[in-house]
Amino acid sequence: MRSPAPRRSVRRRAFTLIEVLVVIAVIAILATLVAPNVFQHVGTARATTARSQMEMLGTALDAYRLDTGRYPSSAQGLDALVTLPATDAPSTWRGPYLRRAVPRDPWGNPYVYVFPGLANPSGFDLLSYGADGRPGGQGDDADLLGWQ
Repeated sequence: MRSPAPRRSVRRRAFTLIEVLVVIAVIAILATLVAPNVFQHVGTARATTARSQMEMLGTALDAYRLDTGRYPSSAQGLDALVTLPATDAPSTWRGPYLRRAVPRDPWGNPYVYVFPGLANPSGFDLLSYGADGRPGGQGDDADLLGWQ
């Protein structure tokens, strides 16, 4: 008869409650130090995105003008870059001048397009009112002007 094999003691390794609490405390401290820097850069990234989009829209508006001899009217707006305008449609329109629909600014507001421009009487004004969607403001609420 065989004797039974000696039993090995099974010991589970796990974290103690104290170790888990220490790790959570360290993560919380790091988050309070890092979060303000991360959120500061989000605003800068949105402004940079808005400037890039306005540059792209400006290029599309220039292509529209090359084909039709003028920029779209304020009433036709930026949608004239995607679809043939319903009113006062130019016969030489060769659009669409954008691959997708006209984007909104990074804060979800439509870009403001004025032709003839107030700041650029011989061209157009293209701007974003920033996070608040209203003229003026400071910081994230500041207006971003396509001609600056």
